[in-house]
Amino acid sequence: MEQIASFLDPCTIPLRIACNAGRGFPSLNSMWFEYRDNSLWCATHASSAVLGFLQADARCAFEVAPNEPPYCGVRGQAKAELSKDGAGELLERLIARYLGDSNPGLANWLMSRVEDEWLIRLEPIWFSAWDYRARMAPPPGRD
Repeated sequence: MEQIASFLDPCTIPLRIACNAGRGFPSLNSMWFEYRDNSLWCATHASSAVLGFLQADARCAFEVAPNEPPYCGVRGQAKAELSKDGAGELLERLIARYLGDSNPGLANWLMSRVEDEWLIRLEPIWFSAWDYRARMAPPPGRD
């Protein structure tokens, strides 16, 4: 669990969440997240498809991993808990984490819709971590 926390705590790679889309195929969505209390926390707008999918079926899978080598990351399955309580505060933290001061226009627009935000808590059923950085590193002297 320590390896998972040490990867997720500082990570600003968006989480990919796979939900049952109800049409025989899963839907894959990227979301900002924070990791705390052994759960992954996301915020989404009331009009988002992912909210509807999770309201219909709380079971999902997730992955947080960079796209480029060396490969490492965390994946698992979870049950989603949905709530409006605390969604605005979480959205503020996510904006600070992912945007900082880089895009005040987007930050202001997101916060202008905060009344319609939902909090998604992914409570993992199982986690898996992998880290191929050591074996993908060039041998010493071959940089």
